[in-house]
Amino acid sequence: MKNWRQGLLLEGSSIRDAMSVLDRSALQIVLVVDKDERLLGTVTDGDIRRGLLRDLNQATRIVEVMNRTPITAPEGLPRQELIEILRRHDLHHIPIVAANGRVVGLEADTELYEGAERDNWVVLMAGGLGQRLRPLTDDIPKPLLAVGDRPLLEIIIDRFVRQGFRRFFVSVNYRADMVKEHFGDGTRFGCDIRYLEEREPLGTAGAIGLLPEMPTAPFIVMNGDLLTTLDFERLLEFHTKHGADVTLAVRRYSHQIPYGVAEILHNRVTSIVEKPIKECYISGGIYVLSPSVLSKLQPVRQIDMPDLMRDVIAGRGQVSAFPVTEYWIDIGRIEDLERARREFDITY
Repeated sequence: MKNWRQGLLLEGSSIRDAMSVLDRSALQIVLVVDKDERLLGTVTDGDIRRGLLRDLNQATRIVEVMNRTPITAPEGLPRQELIEILRRHDLHHIPIVAANGRVVGLEADTELYEGAERDNWVVLMAGGLGQRLRPLTDDIPKPLLAVGDRPLLEIIIDRFVRQGFRRFFVSVNYRADMVKEHFGDGTRFGCDIRYLEEREPLGTAGAIGLLPEMPTAPFIVMNGDLLTTLDFERLLEFHTKHGADVTLAVRRYSHQIPYGVAEILHNRVTSIVEKPIKECYISGGIYVLSPSVLSKLQPVRQIDMPDLMRDVIAGRGQVSAFPVTEYWIDIGRIEDLERARREFDITY
């Protein structure tokens, strides 16, 4: 990053000084250093926002809000290893530090990923009514509900962009104008966004049939109300390795039956288990589809993902299951949204 030195700030500076550096440098991060430019900590707008919410004022020393244990990388580390660190810790930037602790550079995800773009498309299903989130969705579509300081769908797109995905199709229906106005053509988010407009609800899979052309590689379909730290490249590699027509991301789910369960054979009770815990796999709302599957979505009609997968299986196609062990939350209810908001700063 050519202008990284503009992000340096001496330890005796104030929050106001840091805000000025963030505004002037456009780096989205401040590197707090001592007089010898040894790294002491980092500050983002989120750190400042949390400090101000603690009733600190802009004259407060920046060391009061900085991250004192930032993730760093040694100079000379290969590009791919830097990318792996960024992905593992879900970072936008990583300071490069010499053996003596002095800052010698700053790498950004957008620059590291440049030239490593993926050909795979991403289809985000964002046309639902969000009925279970009413009254929050009476005047705003669910994809624009805020988690942290950004809309839910913006966070989803950002995570894909940071993993090298650039071409997006977003299905819209309810309050479509608001979604399109916020995201536009995707330029300011570092990607290309086009819209699949559902004139009437098409279910959880039908809108995929509105794709204007045939993809040349497997593509990801994801519900627009999920937050996850899933490595999507690993998901695509799994799909290809297993020769699947559809890959379904699944989550292990357990629930306790609140009663004693009787096991019966020929009217005879063979055992009774008190309040057993049952486990199963549930759909994670994330899929990979091979281009050939699109033929099953023509003509365009209302169809849900389970029905599409049953059609694939009935036609002797392969549907593979990819277990998701990373963070994952389906924001379908108000309590889910509240939980996501509590966990956001920790997870993201």
